Amino acid sequence: MGSFYEKYGGEATIAKVVDYFYDLVLADETVNHFFANTDMEKQRKHQTKFISFALGGPNQYSGQSMAKVHDGMNLQPEHFDAIVTHLRAALRHFGVAEDDIADALAKVETLRNDILYK
Repeated sequence: MGSFYEKYGGEATIAKVVDYFYDLVLADETVNHFFANTDMEKQRKHQTKFISFALGGPNQYSGQSMAKVHDGMNLQPEHFDAIVTHLRAALRHFGVAEDDIADALAKVETLRNDILYK
């Protein structure tokens, strides 16, 4: 059936998921403070490209490594888990099949050690 990216409509769909995801994140006091000084329009565009690539789309991601981006944030497991919960909710909201959500979150999980405790 092709990649997740192709199956669900490419970057336009991923952008909608990312917008919804950040709406959830910014409403969550557990993690929203990490974005207090963030240009959210830029962040949403950047994250759309990153997630698109992670889910099988073209590599348009030109950002720094996950470890570098999160350096100095001292993210803890509960922060990472909150982000995963919001991503799962956003994917479900847009009708992504549970097995595809599991695959997507498995990819996200591979980033845990590059993001935590930096």
